[in-house]
Amino acid sequence: MNAGHEILVGQPIANAVLVLSLVAATGLMLAMIKVRSIGIGVAGVLFTGIAFGHFGFGIPHDVLEFAREFGLILFVFTIGLQLGPGFFAALRRDGLQLNVLAMVVVLSGAGLTLLAGLLGRIGFPAAFGLFSGASTNTPSLGAVQQTLAIMGKATPETAALPALAYAVSYPGGVLGIITVLLILRTLFRISPEREAEELRASQAAGHEPLKRASLLIENPNIYGLTIAEIPARRETGVVISRILPAKSDQVRRAAEDTVLHAGDCVLAVGTAASLEQFARVVGCRIEADLMHTSGDVEFRKVVVTQAAVIGRTIRELALHDDATITRLRRGDLEMSAGDDLRLQFGDRVQIVGDPGGLDRATALLGNSRHALQITNFIPIFLGIALGVAAGALPFQLPGVPLPVRLGIAGGPLLLAILLSRLGRIGPLLLQMPHSANLAFRELGITLFLACVGLKAGPLFMETVLSSSGAVWFAAGLVITIVPLLAVGLWARAVKKLNFMTICGLLSGSMTDPPALAFACAVSKSDAPSVSYATVYPLAMFARILVAQVLVLMFG
Repeated sequence: MNAGHEILVGQPIANAVLVLSLVAATGLMLAMIKVRSIGIGVAGVLFTGIAFGHFGFGIPHDVLEFAREFGLILFVFTIGLQLGPGFFAALRRDGLQLNVLAMVVVLSGAGLTLLAGLLGRIGFPAAFGLFSGASTNTPSLGAVQQTLAIMGKATPETAALPALAYAVSYPGGVLGIITVLLILRTLFRISPEREAEELRASQAAGHEPLKRASLLIENPNIYGLTIAEIPARRETGVVISRILPAKSDQVRRAAEDTVLHAGDCVLAVGTAASLEQFARVVGCRIEADLMHTSGDVEFRKVVVTQAAVIGRTIRELALHDDATITRLRRGDLEMSAGDDLRLQFGDRVQIVGDPGGLDRATALLGNSRHALQITNFIPIFLGIALGVAAGALPFQLPGVPLPVRLGIAGGPLLLAILLSRLGRIGPLLLQMPHSANLAFRELGITLFLACVGLKAGPLFMETVLSSSGAVWFAAGLVITIVPLLAVGLWARAVKKLNFMTICGLLSGSMTDPPALAFACAVSKSDAPSVSYATVYPLAMFARILVAQVLVLMFG
């Protein structure tokens, strides 16, 4: 390897590609090693980068800086794209409480970081790295390094300290989170399997399955009204898909402007409770099965892929002349197709109508299976450009002497969350298949950690084997364990939260995938992922912002 390195000395770009590729390959192989289903994950790239740097394998400074920052941008942007659609919905549910607890973890960790810098004789540049490493949050380290560079006051030796402290404290951060979860499990005598089952039951209770019911129109107060004018229809969320007129034996599609008469039968879709409430308004339930009654009515399942309908409500689509949307499936959640429901790319809807109307509605909605596998790079690169521009804009926070910027970590993350919520930039559809998202995210974090390790490598062993390295490791453990244990005890003893929810909350507040993997392995379920995804975006954003504030105020 040394011989190959010498041959490429006069070819800096080829040399950089060679070193980065070897660091990434060996680091990812190290990441595959697990003990009882627990491994260091992609952080293995950091440690192999340190090893390569220690033995003199470096790359040109400008190439290293570009690869590091571009990798960070790819990582945070793809995270934002994945988590953005569910972020606002999570906040509207129980996400507010979980995100408040996550912010307590973030801010108390920042407070302990300040104490470490002031009282532990660690020094603030190293303490900034401890804040990132103890929370296993790589983008906040990028924010620290970028802010130090913008300030322009740090020597090369000082600028290297955050990465060194990050590398020293990172393993303790991973182990510290898992240790807290084990302490809580033992202290409260928790059975993870039982907690997971209880959480599944509570979630199922909150999302009742949709059912069909045939209803006879018997209420004189609604005779002559259109379906759109029926009282309580919007409140209950019930959708009427078919109607059998009183003097006919042929079922037809029920549209918003269909007028109801005495003796008409309608097929309604909704939850059991909503159907019961709606039946009391219109008449009574009957045993007739309008799904199998003859008539020129069919149903079809369609995937929403047309850019023009993304972000529009069902009411705005004006499909009533052609078809009726009766239900919608988004991920694993099935919901009634209320008029105010906004469509997202990849939603699977069930539509009812005659064959011609179904064809027109299908064309409007898209239904292109091929489009689900295509990544449209134009809006993605526009989104990255807008995110970088937004990250460069300064804004003032009270008590902070210098303007704060979201930076290349926070700006793309925020824009990705917003754009994924909108679904498009003008006519351009923002779509990235899940597999492509994971690939770009892995590429981004691998590039970033490889460059961080190569930069920290020359001084790493000297630091770790010194007395200051031991102090850094101990301080990092305190910054990791104390906030997590305090919030975990409060969440369980006072708020009575499910242990699976607590696992996801604590892992997400530290943005730590290995801890989430541990919790899922212990419970043999993906239940912790729900609360993890709920707090992850805000925790990520807060750690990036808090890291900058620490540097600006104490750097």
